[in-house]
Amino acid sequence: MKLDKNLNILIVGLGLIGGSYAMGLKKRGYSVCAIDTNAASIDYALKNKIIDVGSTAPDEDLIGKADLCIFALYPHIFTNWINENQHKFKSGAVISDVTGVKSCIVYEIQNKLRSDVEFISAHPMAGKEVYGIENSDDQIFKAANYIIVPTDKNTFNAIEICKGIGETLEFARISSLPPKAHDEMIGFVSQLTHVIAMCLMTCSKSEHLVDYTGDSFRDLTRIARINENMWSELFLLNKNALLEQMKKFSEEFEVLYKLLEADDTEGIKEKMRRSTERRALFDK
Repeated sequence: MKLDKNLNILIVGLGLIGGSYAMGLKKRGYSVCAIDTNAASIDYALKNKIIDVGSTAPDEDLIGKADLCIFALYPHIFTNWINENQHKFKSGAVISDVTGVKSCIVYEIQNKLRSDVEFISAHPMAGKEVYGIENSDDQIFKAANYIIVPTDKNTFNAIEICKGIGETLEFARISSLPPKAHDEMIGFVSQLTHVIAMCLMTCSKSEHLVDYTGDSFRDLTRIARINENMWSELFLLNKNALLEQMKKFSEEFEVLYKLLEADDTEGIKEKMRRSTERRALFDK
């Protein structure tokens, strides 16, 4: 189900993902407005026709007209924004997000939100190693997964609207997970991978890695160019799940270490065969 073309859509936060949402929706004929505290981001979005109208303040008129409001903010800014501005939503408005962690914010926002406004959470599993509205690109969604994160407080209509965002932006796959399961999965497939990339970049003291590396090192460390403000917040908000995944990875690493130490050729090959089989599933 695609989104209703008559919806007034408001994006709050014009970074890479918020800007890419706005770009994709505007290209497909939707009315898109935006709020961002950075005037340069609003100016860029207007100049490049990524949005129709923009404001650097929580404009009461823009918020009050929005049928669908999508938040692309850091988690703590998102919760503060709702505290300060939820009275400006019109009755019946649906709000969603792109936040990378869920348990710590979904229930808090749903519990504090007005009863005539509904929050349905989602997570676009897309991005780049660069940031900001100037790097917006709605094509990043076409090979990406989109996760809807409902709770028992969500209505069928809101879930369908959230699904409509994913279908309209042409995500490759749309799935659904409850908040706790989402955070456990993200701790593994997203946050642990960033931890590994960071450690690869910092475990060697050589200042000349760039002179010697091949594609394998570059591919594995692409995401090591990391936004420390955003990712440190995400790591800490999902601390327990991430620590558990780091522990499991350390144990698996230790198994391979011992196989190598013992010259266990067949054990090493079996690990490699299992790895190859599992990775092949991603190429289908």
